[in-house]
Amino acid sequence: MQKSKILIAMSGGVDSSVAALLLKQSGADCVGATMQLFPPSLLGLDALPYDDVGDAKRIAESMGIPFYALELSKEFRTHVIDYFVNTYLAGATPNPCVECNRTLKFGALLSEARALGCDKIATGHYARITQDANGRWLVKKAADATKDQTYVLWQLSQDQLAHTLLPLGDYTKDEIRKIAEANGFCNAHRRDSQDVCFIPDGDYVGFIERYTQKSFAEGDFVDLDGNVLGKHNGMIRYTVGQRKGLGIAFGKPTYVCAKCAKTNTVTLGDNSDLFRNELTAHSINLIALDRLDQPMRVQAKVRYAASPAWATVTQTDDDTLHLIFDEPQRAICPGQSVVLYDKDTLIGGGIIDG
Repeated sequence: MQKSKILIAMSGGVDSSVAALLLKQSGADCVGATMQLFPPSLLGLDALPYDDVGDAKRIAESMGIPFYALELSKEFRTHVIDYFVNTYLAGATPNPCVECNRTLKFGALLSEARALGCDKIATGHYARITQDANGRWLVKKAADATKDQTYVLWQLSQDQLAHTLLPLGDYTKDEIRKIAEANGFCNAHRRDSQDVCFIPDGDYVGFIERYTQKSFAEGDFVDLDGNVLGKHNGMIRYTVGQRKGLGIAFGKPTYVCAKCAKTNTVTLGDNSDLFRNELTAHSINLIALDRLDQPMRVQAKVRYAASPAWATVTQTDDDTLHLIFDEPQRAICPGQSVVLYDKDTLIGGGIIDG
């Protein structure tokens, strides 16, 4: 039987580099590729902070595997950057990594892999893919709970999972760095990215203003009863749960509780006003099963860094979930993902409604 040919997404970072090495050492027929997603000029820079393509190419060559630089900036702009900007303009808070995984890393990249004669792709995500007794593909949490990335994989389809390998799922980050160091990788101690990749300085407002070539009008701060409290400096500068940087003082801690793009208002309140125990979500994707035919007890995360919280989830139609949490959750943001788990198994998720 002919063995699979695998296209490995090599970002230039340590995780994907070691993923490639592990597959190469296993005897797999490997090809390395870096997705070129945006030019430095998009960020207002002369050059990117890291030479991702150069680092990935050098490591691929050191392992003796072919390497390709894939031009996917048009797809990235359409599916990720435009989505990111438009979500903020609509008054919600986007999850660009989730969308990038669905459309680029496990979408466009899989298409590119097939064009190159590869039948599988591999990435450096910390998660595990397994198959149950009925042949259904499942996503499981990584062995290293501190690095688990299943939250950003909830949109993957059965076809994408069937053609994906995640070699790092059983490793800790420390183990991965030690493997990279032992093999002389130039990126062995490169720090993990903490920001949205196309906004490395974290100034998303500045990026949106440059990208849209627009300034954003001030509007009203209002309380929960709609009373005007003062003026804000543009709705996109605020997110639910924010306390600092409001530019207005009330003599007590005050938080952003909601935003409304239609009225250009930002609603302020007390910390206690940020808690709620219900949400609905749309654009749902279920991995572990086709449909929730009855209410299910799950642990749910309402943001990447949140702790899983017990909830009961009901599927109310083909594209909607309704969750009731055992304990109220703080600062649930429209536009973010709610992701569901049964122990270490990723059930699926959806986009939180306003």
